[in-house]
Amino acid sequence: MFRIEAEVDKARRDLLRSRLRDTNTAASPVLAALRGTPGEREVPLHVWALDPAGGLAGGLVGHTWTAWLHVTYLWTDPRHRGTGLGTRLLAEAEHLATTRGCTASRLETWDFQAPAFYRKRGYEVVGTIPDYPPGVTEYILTKRLA
Repeated sequence: MFRIEAEVDKARRDLLRSRLRDTNTAASPVLAALRGTPGEREVPLHVWALDPAGGLAGGLVGHTWTAWLHVTYLWTDPRHRGTGLGTRLLAEAEHLATTRGCTASRLETWDFQAPAFYRKRGYEVVGTIPDYPPGVTEYILTKRLA
């Protein structure tokens, strides 16, 4: 008989994640052929834009994993929107990713955020999730990197 618990447990979460990664690596010839554990292959990638006073004007947070860049966050201060700063941040992240051997990029964005921005930069919608969260559509986009 199993006992089911519903509580936040960081140690169990980490153990579960480790075991899932081991299972996935063992099941996938591509993952098994890569060096290191999946956690070791996931490398943070951050790009920052600072204004003349040293304040945060914008930034991109993501990581590279296998041959992919995953953009987690891209934000520019409203005062700098429309100046090309977001494009520069994204281009720099894509460039850094290619120096790490990445050939593609992926990201998620909501309909009220920036799907048109990413499409203009060569990203294609590969999936949508309506009502995530309720009343909003989430887009999943990818791009092949040069």
